[in-house]
Amino acid sequence: MAASFEISNLSAWYGKRLAIEDISLSVEPNQVTALIGPSGSGKSTLVRCLNRLHELLPGARAEGKVILDGENIYDDAVDAVSVRRAVGMVFQRPNPFPTMSILDNTIAGFKLNGRKPKAELQEIVERALTAAGLWDEVKDRLSAAATSLSGGQQQRLCIARAIAVQPEILLMDEPCSALDPVATLRIEDLIMELRERYTIVLVTHNMQQAARVADRTAFLLGELAGDPGRLIEIGPTKKIFTQPEDKRTEGYITGRFG
Repeated sequence: MAASFEISNLSAWYGKRLAIEDISLSVEPNQVTALIGPSGSGKSTLVRCLNRLHELLPGARAEGKVILDGENIYDDAVDAVSVRRAVGMVFQRPNPFPTMSILDNTIAGFKLNGRKPKAELQEIVERALTAAGLWDEVKDRLSAAATSLSGGQQQRLCIARAIAVQPEILLMDEPCSALDPVATLRIEDLIMELRERYTIVLVTHNMQQAARVADRTAFLLGELAGDPGRLIEIGPTKKIFTQPEDKRTEGYITGRFG
């Protein structure tokens, strides 16, 4: 079974600006948890706190607990690099390394930790690209530049790069926002397949996408412009979309604001 998160009283700042405040929620193993809410509600900030990428920004910090495998990733004794290895990330726009081949992009995570034997790397590349639904399309041109791929293929390559190091959890921050509808459906199908092996947290502005792929959905909202994002409610996706408990959730989902 994949790992889970238990998030307790998590707040994050950019300098003096409070971006998210006192968020507590569970992320269940082998499920897709979607984060929805209007722009500025803190969805991307929250997801970047889950693998300690947030703290890489100048002046940024976070407080609270994020429990992974029984350990708070923000404890002083925990190595941030090991957290990022265990919690993979796929960003909004495809970002393959432009000077690297398809093969080298896939194994880029290993190069940071010392190269593995060539035979083992070949096995890793095939496994990761197969899991990302890309192997059959690129197996005969692994030495080609990653930028020779289409946008949708580049995003699947980025997913392959993230899962090549075998993380426990996969974070996806609007992975389809820069893609056309056909490529978007490919990524959504892939998310459904990856859920069998990984726990996935998905940031999306697309309500239909959340309804299609998420097991649970969390709604975040900053009440006024500039207010920190807060968790309004979380629950099974069908319930959030058909019988939300909070009127603000219903207002957002029905398009009355946001």
